[in-house]
Amino acid sequence: MRIVYMGTPDFAVPALNSIIKAGHDVLLVVTQPDRRGNRGKMVFSPVKACALEYNIKVSQPNSIKNEPKFIDELRLLQPDIIVVAAFGQILPQEVLDIPVHGCINIHGSILPEYRGAAPIQYAILEGKAETGVTIMQMEKGLDTGDIISLAKVNIGRKDIIALSKELAECGAKLVVDTMELIEKGKATYTKQDDSASSYAHMISKEDGYTNFGTSATEIDNKVRAFKAWPGTFTNIGQKTLKLFEVLPIEDVDSNAQYGTITSVDKDKFTVKCNRGTLEISEVQLQGKKRMTVSDFLRGNKLEVGMRLK
Repeated sequence: MRIVYMGTPDFAVPALNSIIKAGHDVLLVVTQPDRRGNRGKMVFSPVKACALEYNIKVSQPNSIKNEPKFIDELRLLQPDIIVVAAFGQILPQEVLDIPVHGCINIHGSILPEYRGAAPIQYAILEGKAETGVTIMQMEKGLDTGDIISLAKVNIGRKDIIALSKELAECGAKLVVDTMELIEKGKATYTKQDDSASSYAHMISKEDGYTNFGTSATEIDNKVRAFKAWPGTFTNIGQKTLKLFEVLPIEDVDSNAQYGTITSVDKDKFTVKCNRGTLEISEVQLQGKKRMTVSDFLRGNKLEVGMRLK
């Protein structure tokens, strides 16, 4: 089929690779504009990097809905289908209507659960046992279109980085299989049950803060969900402390106030939570690099009774 592919982050790269390797004709790759990196250098998206490796034309509109010239160019391409994966812009109806087979989206949850911008984070954050990938027909609503296919993945103790990678690979295979069904006229379309829907709003930096006022399990979920960004952080004295490797355990001191350090060993320390205790083995102090607790303790003092808040 003649394809226009829209995507931006690492999550969207495996599907583009699979579509190309399956022999489809990728006419154009659309991705978010280049951004300025930490040192002022312009950085382009992982999807753009992938497209350039295959010498595929790349377009980077700031806002599709406000760029009629770009929409006219899409029409001239006459794509059979537009495939979207974590693109980062909402497509207007006039774009959805262009392809012969419409637009399909690779969404990182089992719809109708976790519609929205951060489905993978929310599945971890809310302690789900499994999540998955859904291929859906796009419509005007946000992630409300008919379900064409889905695949499930166990979460276990995976963090956002590992789970995103697994879901991306899962979606890459699923989208190629689904496109084959669509091309042959064998695809089935199932309406979503709106009454069972939930929404995964965009994550903000503030969402990463914890004062240990929830359960150890909930904080563990947060650490794994937010490991890529914004991180899970608390305050030690006047500085921010990010938590990277943690484990919920039984209470060391059940009478301690939440946020209190209840034990310090050579390679870990424990903090009382509102329910349960959190064992912490890898951290990053404000202004320093990420390190193990054993390295942290060489230059920093932790004592039983100190509070993180």
